[in-house]
This record gives sequence, structure tokens and C-alpha cells, in this order.
Amino acid sequence: MPWNMHDYPVSMKNLDPLIRKKAIDIANALLIDGYPDERAIPIAISQAEKWCKDASRDEKKAFQQTANPQKNDSHEKNKNAQKLMNADILVKYEDDHWSVISDGADQASGTFENKAPAIERAKEIAKNKQSSLKIYKQDGTIQQTYNYIDS
Repeated sequence: MPWNMHDYPVSMKNLDPLIRKKAIDIANALLIDGYPDERAIPIAISQAEKWCKDASRDEKKAFQQTANPQKNDSHEKNKNAQKLMNADILVKYEDDHWSVISDGADQASGTFENKAPAIERAKEIAKNKQSSLKIYKQDGTIQQTYNYIDS
């Protein structure tokens, strides 16, 4: 069920209005990509909070000035997002940092100086996506695997 700024999930009620707007926009796009409500909502909230934390003042201002999300907004179906929806989450060392990336993705969803925060972020994503998490050692060998499917 798509949402707008007047009709949205209860879990978005206490969000800052800008974060709520971003979460609704993300959640509506996830619904178009085939995510069920119960998966789209926590993913959208998490991604909106991360966006707000990382976005520049200009990015936030520009997004604030865009039209509010509507239930009938057209979101172009992203075939790559569909493929990545259930992809494993990987924590691996590359280019002098730890990356959290969906298997098959072109870009990491996060990079970290230390492994521990990378693992924590990867666990959060894997739980939200209900996918598996594969943690690699610095030498590229597999260290540990977690399965968050149907958990």
C-alpha cells in the first residue's frame, strides 16, 4: 500500500518530517520493486535516517523543496534493485577500508575504517532484507556466514 505525508505507517509517526518524507518516498519505490510492506517500512526508515545523517545542507534543502510523495507517484521499476532485493550482504576489505555491499552491486552501501562497525551495519541490512550475511577476512577468505532469512 503506497503512502503519502498524511497517510503513512505508524512507525513513521515520530520521525522528523524531512526524514518521514524521505522514508515515504523510499518505501513507495520499494513497494513498486516488489517489497512487501513489512520489509519496505524498516528498510525505508533506516535508509532515510542514513540519508539525513549523510546528506549535505543543500541536499536536504533541495529535497525539502520537492513535491511531497503521493500514493499514485510513478516510480520506474528498477530491475537491478529487484535482483539485489534478496542478494547476500558482504563485508569485505578493499582499498584500505571495510565495505558493506550487496552481492552483485556496483557500489557499497557503506565503508568503514574498522571491521566491527561494518559488521554491525551489515547485520542491520541483512536483517531488514531477510538475506544472508557473509563476512570475509582481510585476506579475502570467508570468516563467517549468518542467515537472516525468515528470522
